[in-house]
Amino acid sequence: MIRQKSGPSAHFLFLEGHGLEERLLEGIAEQAAAMGCGVVDVRLLRVGRSVTLQVFIEKDEGAVTIEDCAAVSRQLSVWLDVENPIAGAYRLEVSSPGLDRPLKREADFQRFVGALAEIELRGLRDGRRRWRGRLLLASPGSVALDVDGVRQEFLLAEILKAKLVPEW
Repeated sequence: MIRQKSGPSAHFLFLEGHGLEERLLEGIAEQAAAMGCGVVDVRLLRVGRSVTLQVFIEKDEGAVTIEDCAAVSRQLSVWLDVENPIAGAYRLEVSSPGLDRPLKREADFQRFVGALAEIELRGLRDGRRRWRGRLLLASPGSVALDVDGVRQEFLLAEILKAKLVPEW
């Protein structure tokens, strides 16, 4: 049986099974780490009959190159063929997260303190759901933004999604 799962960070399509989602995510992270990369995000998207597994990678030092993406893609292809965690045919895409990369973990917010970011809340605060400002700090369980000169603090649990905003 196939099930589709939707969440704030991804849409996944898996065979029913015990811990399958966690195993897939852990396995992808392990394979990327073996190639010197970290995983920013994983999405398994279904459009009609087409399924695409998108993996967004980063490196601690320097930018992700096309060679990095190709190497991680080859590594993941072998692992996915052996483990076979995804039902049916799919296309694998490996890329960098881009300039407007998502901020998912507390460590992401800490890494980009000082950068311009946009967050979307799960509910309204002061009549709005979206906030844009400079990341001031990330402490356990919360982040602070400077929004037009006013410090706004948000619990990580309140944040539906967040991303960097490129500055030109």
